[in-house]
Order: sequence, then C-alpha cells, then structure tokens
Amino acid sequence: MNQIKTSSTNDLKKFIDDKSFKKIFIIAGNQSFNLSGLKKFFQDVKDKNIKFFFKVNPYPEYEELIKITKEIELFSPDLIIAAGGGSVIDYAKIANVINIDSKTILNIKNSSCKLKNSNRKLLAIPTTAGSGAEVTSNAVIYINNVKYSVEGESIKPDYFFLIPDFIIGASMKIKASAGFDAIAQAIESLMSRKSNNDSVEFAKKSLNLSLKHFTNFVLKPNQENTCAMSLAANLSGKAISISKTTAPHAVSYPFTALFNISHGHAVSLTLNKFMIYNFKNSHSSSVNFNLNERFNTLFYLSKTKNIEDFNSFLLNITKEAKLENDFNKLGIDINSSISKILTDVNDQRLSNNPVTLDKEIIKNLLIKG
Repeated sequence: MNQIKTSSTNDLKKFIDDKSFKKIFIIAGNQSFNLSGLKKFFQDVKDKNIKFFFKVNPYPEYEELIKITKEIELFSPDLIIAAGGGSVIDYAKIANVINIDSKTILNIKNSSCKLKNSNRKLLAIPTTAGSGAEVTSNAVIYINNVKYSVEGESIKPDYFFLIPDFIIGASMKIKASAGFDAIAQAIESLMSRKSNNDSVEFAKKSLNLSLKHFTNFVLKPNQENTCAMSLAANLSGKAISISKTTAPHAVSYPFTALFNISHGHAVSLTLNKFMIYNFKNSHSSSVNFNLNERFNTLFYLSKTKNIEDFNSFLLNITKEAKLENDFNKLGIDINSSISKILTDVNDQRLSNNPVTLDKEIIKNLLIKG
C-alpha cells in the first residue's frame, strides 16, 4: 500500500510553479478560503492566469454544478484546484469529467453517467480533515434535495496535498463534523458488505489515528493532531472508496438536505443506533466475513470491552465535540418528518449494511432509539 504524508506550502508552491499550468481555475468556499490561509497563499502566486469560483450552497447542488461547468468551459484551464471541504472537492471532481446536457439529470439518477477523460489536471487541497474526498472514486450531488452519487475511477483527483496549515484554522464546528465523518467512514467501512483486506487495513489505520486525536483536534488543535486527523481522513477515504459506506451514511443525507445539518454531524445522529442494531443481529448478517470479529476489532481500537462500552465511547466523544444528537434540541420533529426522511434514504448505501434493513426497522430506530 502507498504511504501518505502531509505536505507544506512550499511543496504546493513548487507544484503550482510548473510551467505547464498557465491557466488555473480554483473552486473554493469563500469563508474557508479566507480562514484557511489559502487566500494569502494564492495572492503570492505570480505569472499565472487564475480564475476563482466561490460556491454558495452548503452542499453540492446540481444547479450550481451547471454554473461551475460553464465557467470551466469558458475559461479552459490547464489545472483545476479544489480548495475546500468535501462539497468543494465533489463539485470539482464531477465538473472535471462530466458534460451537462438534457439527459444528465436522468443519467445521474440512474447511475449511468458517462464520464469523459479530461485533458486538464485536477488538484485537491482539503481544508477539513474529514471526507477523504481527495482520494475517493465517487462524488455527491443533490438534485431537488435528494442525494445522488457520480462514480468512476476517472473522477479521482490527479493530485492532492494534505497541508495541516490550511486545516488547523477551521472552526470548531467544522472540525467536529468533518472529523467525525472520518471516524464514521472508517467504522462503516469495517462493517460494509463490500469490504476487503485492503479496505480493512485502511480503516484500521485511520481509526488508530482518529480515535486517539479527534477530541484534542476539535478542542485543542495543534500541528500534531491536525496532521494525524488529516491522515486519518485520507485513509478513511481510501477505505470507503473500496467498501463504500453503510446505513448511517444512507440515512444522513435527508438530515442534511431537509434540516441543513452538516454531513458529519448528520452521520453522528444514527451511527450508534445502527452499530448496536448490527451487533445484536449479527447472527443474521449476510457478509462473507465474521462480523463479530470486525466488532472485536472496533472494541480493540477504541479500548472498549463490548458494544455497550463502545456506545458510551462514541456518545462521549460526540458530546465533547458538541455534536448534538437530540432531535428536539436540533429543531427536528422526528415523528412528523419520518416519512420524508425515509423517502430520501439512499438505498445504494443502505444495501451495503451488513444486516439487511427495511424502512420500518429504520423508522423504529429513529423514533424509539
């Protein structure tokens, strides 16, 4: 397996100074671009024709994707840089390999999108330690508040730089949500029906870092824990690129679309519930591995003894990170919203869960806990 490491701003400068990159198109979020230090970095870049697109939506939406693809087509860059969190990187990944026409929406919904081979290069610079989108072979796009995935090896960025200096300045809220997403991805990857030996190793390495450093990264960020969480996020991305995610991610997307709950926070709302359900029903799992052994791996990595202890561990770290899990305190009337939530659950991710789930089971888990 390839080793990964963090980089420095000097490494990035040397890369961008390459004479083959004359025209650079940068996709970013305005606030994160300023807070991360990326704005200052690019002010010092000389002799390049640079065009910026600052996204407006908190998560990637189809209408804004159309605007990005049109801007890229008009500018015709040599290099696209996605400088931001998972949403920014997903926008860039899709825009780099897709042609927008009258059939695109239908193709995305039917998972039949034809991805073009782009002549330009794509560089991802994460400003969060979270999704690992810089190494995944899929990207998320929302159409009418429903989440879809565009998938294929050609969607992966050509290059990425993990630079802690651009991540450490993110708000506590972003650190908490993105960091928990990295934890959840690795946990779900271990449980996924599609997991294999490689994805298991990536997930274990990720959790070795994230479970140790997450809380301090959120509350007392420094170079060491920021570097560790950057690597953990990248490894979790490598894991789910193979195995894909499971039920907690499948159910998270409606919470983001309907209630504007940030992605990692949305995943944290149900991760415990599904882990307990999977453990209690492991005897009826339909996987080609020993699910109980995977849980034992989780207990070992988290220094817990059993599923109750593991549940308490997760509840504790989310509480310390101020990731609220009470629906009422989040302004969510779960009883009146349950039908819409269930309608928008991502069936593709749900099918990866080690224990078969139906909408009635999910309803009971969300309402009764």
